[in-house]
Amino acid sequence: MPKHISIEPHLSLTELEQRYRQAKDGVERSHYQIIWLLASRRSSQEVSQITGYSVSWIYELVWGYNRIGPESLGDKRHEHPGGKTLLNDIQQAQLWQALQSPPTDGGLWNGRKVADWISELVGYSVSRQRGWEYLKEMKFRLRVPRPSHEETDYFEQEEWKKKLASEVTQVQKNHPDADVEVWTMDEHRIGLKPIIRRMWVDEWTQPIASVNWRFKWLWLYGFVHPQSGETYWWILPFVAGQTHLNIDKPESG
Repeated sequence: MPKHISIEPHLSLTELEQRYRQAKDGVERSHYQIIWLLASRRSSQEVSQITGYSVSWIYELVWGYNRIGPESLGDKRHEHPGGKTLLNDIQQAQLWQALQSPPTDGGLWNGRKVADWISELVGYSVSRQRGWEYLKEMKFRLRVPRPSHEETDYFEQEEWKKKLASEVTQVQKNHPDADVEVWTMDEHRIGLKPIIRRMWVDEWTQPIASVNWRFKWLWLYGFVHPQSGETYWWILPFVAGQTHLNIDKPESG
């Protein structure tokens, strides 16, 4: 026969049952159920089968209850929410504000630079890992910026798009017997160019890198017909500064 475990009478059998029935927390409810069943002369093996807890763990629970009483029961993790956070809410808001501008050295934010910023704020050294953790916690991620020429004028581009349709209509009107097509052209000067590295930004932002392309030696022109996808290319050793491209469509692309 399995041995019955002796339970100290800190609470009566009725009180144990009431606390078991009324417990809101699942862990606390299971603990009172175990003690109540054992106090009701159930064997440890029976209680293990009913509750799903191992016999060895039941012995540990009883050991604490017999020596301390009901205070030993329940999930004690609720009483220990964890250590103090490195940055409070105000300091985290200050970090978020700092991340909206480039770091003081003019480079890009990374885990080390964020850790250095935090170290200066809290007054003691913080590991690089903590800087990386705060970047991730604030929903920042590493992304490669989309290049945009430093002389780009967004409003001028938008205005050009609006005028394009009317320009095509006017050309067709001026040349009623001609087949008027809109082609796109891009020019590429082959040579060295800046390296665009990944940078930390929040998850809603597409970073833009202001660059000044510098190329030498060879000129590459690409022409694309948006409707058909037809393409053809020119490779030129040089192009005069004010050259006008008078393009005749070739026989074959």
